[in-house]
Amino acid sequence: MNDDVRIGLAEAIGTAVLVFGGAGTAIFATGGFNEGLSLGILGVSLAFGFSLLCMAYLIGHISGCHVNPAVTIGMLATRKLAPAKSAPYFIGQFVGGIIGAGLIALILIGTDGYMSLAQDSGFASNGYGVHSPAGFDLLSVAVLEVVATAVFVLIVLGTTNEHGVPKGFGPIAAGIGLTLVHMVSIPVSNASVNPARSLATAVFQGDWALSQVWAFFVFPAIGALLAGAIWLVLAARPTDIDEGEASQPA
Repeated sequence: MNDDVRIGLAEAIGTAVLVFGGAGTAIFATGGFNEGLSLGILGVSLAFGFSLLCMAYLIGHISGCHVNPAVTIGMLATRKLAPAKSAPYFIGQFVGGIIGAGLIALILIGTDGYMSLAQDSGFASNGYGVHSPAGFDLLSVAVLEVVATAVFVLIVLGTTNEHGVPKGFGPIAAGIGLTLVHMVSIPVSNASVNPARSLATAVFQGDWALSQVWAFFVFPAIGALLAGAIWLVLAARPTDIDEGEASQPA
């Protein structure tokens, strides 16, 4: 099978599982259908983190498991990925995200009234203003999404670096990192940091979400570029200092 096809398929599967696991938990297990079943912010955050962790071990050796256009942008910005190789990543992520959200919708439409209930509750979509979980305005959401995405993409860039964590431990750091940024972000924007995830749920929300989804393309992209710029500075290795001198105490 062609490498581009394999990468696109891997990214589609990974993003579908991320959306199905994370957004699915937000829809089915946060009180919308059974108040006594609510897992809350921590439960949803862990669902996203665990989904990424599992997918990283499953498809990491095939595509690197970006499953997020913001991560791909970060990889492009730091020259870890050539622009000519990026199309399968973006296509796979957006297609896979919609498939994952579509599976959630398929489950919901099987029971009368459940799809409408999920849509009225927002279908786990990202929003600002009256559609922010706690009513945060656009500026607050912008700052949050830029910072949260930058932090997450920095974690990914650092753990995929040859001088980073021991081999095989990167997915753990990425999964925990995604959990962390979701715990901070859910009350503000319902946590995007991932344009493919945002578009996927917005498509099925059926009302306001598509009109606000632009914000969750723009701000995560800015955060990813910021992370790339920071990483290029952090990862620069000194070449003009003798290693023996650098190791001596001042």
